[in-house]
Amino acid sequence: MTNQQSPILIAGGGIGGFAAALAVAKQGFKVQVFEQAAEIGEIGAGIQLGPNAFNAFDALGIGDRARGRAVYTDYMVMHDAIDEYQVGRIDTGDAFLKRFGNPYAVIHRADIHSSLVEGAQERGEIEIITNCRITHVEQDDTGVTITDQNGKIYTGQALIGADGVKSVVREKYVGDPALVTGHVVYRAVVPKSEFPEELQWNAASIWVGPNCHLVHYPLRGGEEYNVVVTFHSREQEEWGVKDGSKEEVLSYFQGICPKARKLIELPKSWKRWATADREPIDQWSYGRITLLGDAAHPTTQYMAQGACMAMEDAVTLGEALRISNNNIQQAFQIYQCARVARTARIVLSSREMGKIYHAKGVQRMVRNDLWRGRPNERFYDAMEWLYGWNVENCLDAAKHYTGSAA
Repeated sequence: MTNQQSPILIAGGGIGGFAAALAVAKQGFKVQVFEQAAEIGEIGAGIQLGPNAFNAFDALGIGDRARGRAVYTDYMVMHDAIDEYQVGRIDTGDAFLKRFGNPYAVIHRADIHSSLVEGAQERGEIEIITNCRITHVEQDDTGVTITDQNGKIYTGQALIGADGVKSVVREKYVGDPALVTGHVVYRAVVPKSEFPEELQWNAASIWVGPNCHLVHYPLRGGEEYNVVVTFHSREQEEWGVKDGSKEEVLSYFQGICPKARKLIELPKSWKRWATADREPIDQWSYGRITLLGDAAHPTTQYMAQGACMAMEDAVTLGEALRISNNNIQQAFQIYQCARVARTARIVLSSREMGKIYHAKGVQRMVRNDLWRGRPNERFYDAMEWLYGWNVENCLDAAKHYTGSAA
């Protein structure tokens, strides 16, 4: 099979799936993207973009589109939700840009997704197939076969499982349990006209409290504000999304300061996520099948890196194909070696960051003292491992596998 005769199949039409489609098509492959929903779209609200995300956008060829839809923040700030104490502030202006070569920004999740989909639609090599829920996966030495809910069969020379946190592909090859955190996330978008003027900061802002936190930042040119609240549920949670109720949110935020409390009284409707992650694994690739994004490394939201990691995965997979001369199985192994430790660090760091955000008692006191007087440069040093990622160094961790990842 030549690259042109048989496509690479991608399960999942989310951010990871379309990023992978662009990266793979760039290496000369035909691609089929399978999405179980009837229409291509994205639920959710805002997400944060570090410099690593912009490096990924550029490598995927959608840099201008994504940049035009982002809101560029002046700083990141953390306040104690009980007494308004400023725990830490990191400027994300000129000094940040000079250090990392790209900005910090916030964006509506749908705007990233649209940028990726538009990029894919412009490429003749990428076919998008909707209303296709994959139920069965098989492979042999020459290719991969998938079957959908209607019994229709598709074949390709490889499969990328970018089918999210409840991945069918992962279930077949790994079969590990989800770890439900008991933490519930409510997300909403509020028009600027309804958002408190004293909180209309051009910043990624977080209010941290005992067993809870609140996040807000501007979206879409500052015409909307993203509001996210997280709390430790009293109920036995099951991983999933449903509509939320203002009454439930209010019941968890009794002791916080009036300024932060305003945030939870704003939205007219909420989406409610019961969150989970999984233990990091060291094998994502199985012959002609590999995992990507949340299917490979589902994480909690505390590092604000889920979408960024999926796009990094895609770019790295494309580079692995390039240096292996499109030898798929070799590329999948190189890609795995390059990504496992980095994404595991995100999963584990996110768990720890959740503990810092939700500290109470003496731990809260320690948290509030943690970054006292710390200058921006020291914050930047601590972020270097995360924000310093780019297409030139994305394969560095796989050099022991390849001998030379260049």
